[in-house]
Amino acid sequence: MGEEFNIDDYNTITEGAATILFPKANDVFYNPIQHFNRDMSTAAIKTWQKQFLKEKKQKMNRKNNNQNNNNEATPEQKNEKLGITILEALAASGLRSIRYAKEIGNVKKILSNDMSEEAVDSIKRNVKYNKVEDIVIPNKGDAMMVMYENRDLFKRFDVIDLDPYGSASPFLDGAVQSVSDGGLLCITCTDMAVLCSSGQTEACWAKYGGVPIPNSPYCHEMALRILLHAVQSSAARYRRTIVPLLSCSIDFYIRIFVKVYTSASKVKQAASKSSIVYHCTKCKSFAINPFGRCLKNGTSTVYKVNVGPNVDSKCNICGSKYHIGGPFYSDPIHDPEFVKEMLEHVKESEDKYKTHKRMLGMLTVISEELPIPFFYTSSTLASTLRCNVPPLVTLCSAILNKGYKVSLSHTNCMAIKTDASPETIWDIMRCWVKKNPLTKKHDDSEIVAKILKIEPSFEADFSIHKDANPTSRKIKLVRFQANPTKNWGPKSRPKKRKESNSNKTNKAQKVQKTKI
Repeated sequence: MGEEFNIDDYNTITEGAATILFPKANDVFYNPIQHFNRDMSTAAIKTWQKQFLKEKKQKMNRKNNNQNNNNEATPEQKNEKLGITILEALAASGLRSIRYAKEIGNVKKILSNDMSEEAVDSIKRNVKYNKVEDIVIPNKGDAMMVMYENRDLFKRFDVIDLDPYGSASPFLDGAVQSVSDGGLLCITCTDMAVLCSSGQTEACWAKYGGVPIPNSPYCHEMALRILLHAVQSSAARYRRTIVPLLSCSIDFYIRIFVKVYTSASKVKQAASKSSIVYHCTKCKSFAINPFGRCLKNGTSTVYKVNVGPNVDSKCNICGSKYHIGGPFYSDPIHDPEFVKEMLEHVKESEDKYKTHKRMLGMLTVISEELPIPFFYTSSTLASTLRCNVPPLVTLCSAILNKGYKVSLSHTNCMAIKTDASPETIWDIMRCWVKKNPLTKKHDDSEIVAKILKIEPSFEADFSIHKDANPTSRKIKLVRFQANPTKNWGPKSRPKKRKESNSNKTNKAQKVQKTKI
């Protein structure tokens, strides 16, 4: 964009180290609620970059040593700059690209792409205004074509950021092919009505190859796992495997950060990392059933088809039918070491992130989560039995006192994530009802009667356990965010550029000349 622009025609918006010119005509998409998303993304890329560049340097040193043993390395190879390349496939105003350019070190190139001409004009204008022309390259093109054109081993991007309006599913196939080995995919999906809803299961299957469980308390975690399964399935077709580093349920969307490697042997494990869930329609008990098994035989691994189902035709807790959900990614959705390093980075960078407090809270809760799928909620358990809701600390204490592990989840403030069996959980709830009797009578045919007629197999200990109160709660972090603004949520799609009065006058003059 060579022509100059009049600053009076724009509002300025500063976020992080970037200041963008936001047209008063409102022709480019911008959502201030996504500030947290961009802060988290910047911190995640910085954390991932340390390990990636370390691995890259080691590979270069090995390569140079081999060349020195044979022939002297060229000056270009000796002076090759260590750095990363980034693709923002759906850039809109270019704010995210500019923030990456100014806040993340060792960035060689950022391709800031959008297929909207108005958006590309805005990117050019903002890149020039922020003086990052040497790093950020504005590009007008179809995001999928840009990725497909960069599948070559030497053209791949180290980071691909997908933040679409709606579903990211159309872009996954191109993304897993055009990201470098050990590279990072940052993926957002805002179509939560599809990923979580009971009314759009066919749409979820069409987009992601999985179905959610209707009205499940863990629907947002399942949304993350369905998306991860879709990414894993796309990557496996090209002998590539994924390592989830961080998976977040935030406000009205989900956001995942995934490393991608080329490994034919790791791809064989995909079936054992994919599962379905049997979820009781009444008491909400659930059982996970993986598709595959990995059996170690000395130094080799044998891959087998799993057996199932691992439940009876009816729920053994209340006798109701099961819903079947999935397939979904059933391996850990966070890398504990990555989360720890990112958390340390955020603690050390309080002045760099406006949403610093919320970042600390979310990352701390995530660091406390057990690496297993799904959870119960205290409210759902109590609702099934029509009893008083037990305090979360009391219920967690009973589970811990029985010898099981328990944690919260960042996806639900009332979550009870545990390795205890459904039978153990319901025995604890039966003991709770004995201590806190029901005030209303119930019919013998009701679910509550079917559950309570069975005596608990042990006496639950509700005394407070020292580990029942997590660190994030003790130090009073912002763990679960309240609604950030009134009428918050996804903004409407960007509107077409409005014509200025001068353009309208010019057009009118041209029409008059034509008539003359």
